[in-house]
Amino acid sequence: MNSVLWEWWQHLPGRIDPVLISLGGFQLRYYGLMYIVAFGITYFLLLYRTRRDGFRYAPELVQDMMVWLIVGTILGGRLGYVLFYDLAYYARHPLKIILPFDFSQGFRFVGISGMSYHGGMLGVVAAAYLFGRRRGLSFWELADFLAPAVPLGYTFGRIGNFINGELYGRATNVAWGMYFPLDPTGRLRHPSQLYEAFGEGLLCFAILWSLRNRPVLKGTLLGLYLVGYGLVRFGIEYFRQPDAHLMFVLGPLTMGQLLCAGMVLGGVVVALIGRRMRRTATA
Repeated sequence: MNSVLWEWWQHLPGRIDPVLISLGGFQLRYYGLMYIVAFGITYFLLLYRTRRDGFRYAPELVQDMMVWLIVGTILGGRLGYVLFYDLAYYARHPLKIILPFDFSQGFRFVGISGMSYHGGMLGVVAAAYLFGRRRGLSFWELADFLAPAVPLGYTFGRIGNFINGELYGRATNVAWGMYFPLDPTGRLRHPSQLYEAFGEGLLCFAILWSLRNRPVLKGTLLGLYLVGYGLVRFGIEYFRQPDAHLMFVLGPLTMGQLLCAGMVLGGVVVALIGRRMRRTATA
């Protein structure tokens, strides 16, 4: 790339308006649109699996399941952010956990900022478990049904973070670094949102989707997802700028890395449970 193209690339975040539509005090951002795209893609991938991969789930059941998963994602993501990243603040301002309005300068719609991937993941697992119990379906079968489709949808969530100019990376000197308008230091930074969109999203999707029809133990795809995402995200955290109040929570480790270590451990436990279930069934 010549210098003009490098300069265009490095200042790209400042050229993107994160607001899609603005009507008075109401704003519709591309970030919200990316959530809709993510859920839509996941839904159609699940429908594809019911038609091509041997899952005997009616389209109406998949639709009902998606409602549960959307609610689980939003509630889990929000509560996870409150618990994992800023509990002290929200303990003092509990209404800001759920109210998308600001009353400090009149009445304004400001939306709800702050979502945790790990909280959203736990919310999805809980929603799938409760939905399975309600419909008499195996949780492990549902987990392996969902796991290959989730990462592609998640990719668009990270693209939304990039368009918003948030969750940028640490300061760097690499040529592909970028300047983010929300960065008060004005330094060149890693576009860690794009790293995550590729690694946690596209790469995990490609691996899990290619393995989705292999004869494996129950829960294997869920276990692979937990371990794969956890390892990739753990590495990318070295390029991502931690929250100012949570720079390092255990030695050199960030909160995100601790949560990812828990994911990897959870993936191993899931694999062991699947192996035990097979032994029990064989016996």
